[in-house]
Amino acid sequence: MEFPLVVGVDGSDSSLTAVDWAVDEAARHGLPLRLVYASLWERYEGATPSSSLERPSERVMAEHFVGSATERAQRRNPEVKVSADVRPEDAVSALLREGHHASALVTGARGRGEITGLLLGSVSLAVAARAHCPVIVIRGDKAGLAGIHERILLGAGDPATSGEAVRFAFREAEARTCVLDAVRAWRRPAHESTDHPLPAGEPAAAYEQRASDLLDTLLHEATSAHPSVRVRRATVEGPARTVLLKRSAAADLVVIGARPRQGNHGLQLGRVGHTLLHHAECPVAVVPQRA
Repeated sequence: MEFPLVVGVDGSDSSLTAVDWAVDEAARHGLPLRLVYASLWERYEGATPSSSLERPSERVMAEHFVGSATERAQRRNPEVKVSADVRPEDAVSALLREGHHASALVTGARGRGEITGLLLGSVSLAVAARAHCPVIVIRGDKAGLAGIHERILLGAGDPATSGEAVRFAFREAEARTCVLDAVRAWRRPAHESTDHPLPAGEPAAAYEQRASDLLDTLLHEATSAHPSVRVRRATVEGPARTVLLKRSAAADLVVIGARPRQGNHGLQLGRVGHTLLHHAECPVAVVPQRA
């Protein structure tokens, strides 16, 4: 049985954009779509006397948001099977729980009522850093959201963090019949510069060659499993977060991996993950590496 694609909805414009994106994604992969609204309204409703003149209760608003999102999804693609649920718990806990039975979790970049100008909402960041399944945060410009670049960007990290991300990126490129840009950033040690030349036998090309060899190793298995995917490999000197952020402007989705922290306290997103989640010009998929 295929697990559904789960979308967190809260009535915000950002979450509606996430619904639209997720409908198209579900159709590409032949998956059902599940919309989830979560709130702790049971903890605070009833604390004050109600009257017919007051604003609608949180429960009523939740049902309205979910109903509107469901209708929106069905209008966008009637062939995608859509289900919905309203959960009386905090949004992060609800989505993490849903993630145990989801092909991926999809969230908007900012939630309803969050500070104007906030680059990334607290729920999206917490879910991306703690989920056991891929999390896709929907952000970026119109071109990236619409998928007109026909390009998936894979940030190829270390083998310990990138195996699942590589497989995810190849499946995504195959479903979209688009190009997969696999990029490995590399840097010379900080003490090596024109003022402090490289040691004998260690030219700059040696670092690039190591990056290229690592990229070949990471891509080998997935390339064989997905022969129809067109792959463009690139090794680029510079900080990975800077390299990937710049290239996200010409991508429809950027995919990165993350490993669990010791003690199972979420994932090690690091500077690369945080930079892309806050600033990327297209949706960002964080794919956890299984132990």
